[in-house]
Amino acid sequence: DKNGPWWAWNWLKLGEHSGTHFDAPQHWITGKDYPDGATDTIPAQNFVGPVNVIDCSVEAAEDHDFLLTVDHIKAWEAKHGAINPGEWVVMRTDWYKRNGSEAEFLNANETGPHTPGPTAEAIQFLISKDIKGWGSETIGTDAGKAGGMEPPFPAHTLMHKANRYGLASLCNLDQLPPKGAILIAAPLK
Repeated sequence: DKNGPWWAWNWLKLGEHSGTHFDAPQHWITGKDYPDGATDTIPAQNFVGPVNVIDCSVEAAEDHDFLLTVDHIKAWEAKHGAINPGEWVVMRTDWYKRNGSEAEFLNANETGPHTPGPTAEAIQFLISKDIKGWGSETIGTDAGKAGGMEPPFPAHTLMHKANRYGLASLCNLDQLPPKGAILIAAPLK
């Protein structure tokens, strides 16, 4: 207009674990020694890939401590096809619908948080399939009771030890097909 150009300039300041976020291997002690394990050293092509969406929303609604097992994954593959090397795997629970309330999202009581996630064996199985990364709709990539598992926090411990990635607090997985979508997971710079 006659006053000259105009633009908006805003600042964004937040913690790296705010909302949907990317976990690089160096985020966890078991992945600390990978030279390509930080968000600024990961090859850019690793942020993009096919995604497999394992729907556990019914199970998670019935049992907030639901654990995804190898048998669940194999049953999903029998129905939808193999999980291939270089692909992402995410666990749909519809947990993101709770993110308007901290209490509902964390779902914690005196015994700790109660949120769904994978077993250590499920994570090992996915690593053996050479997946690119694992994601969930909860606050972290592990189940709420993962601190008491062996190893503790298996999604973090095992995935990052294998130089794989994590995605946490995902939303809208109910809008994706079981197979066929492409995931773009570029972290904040």
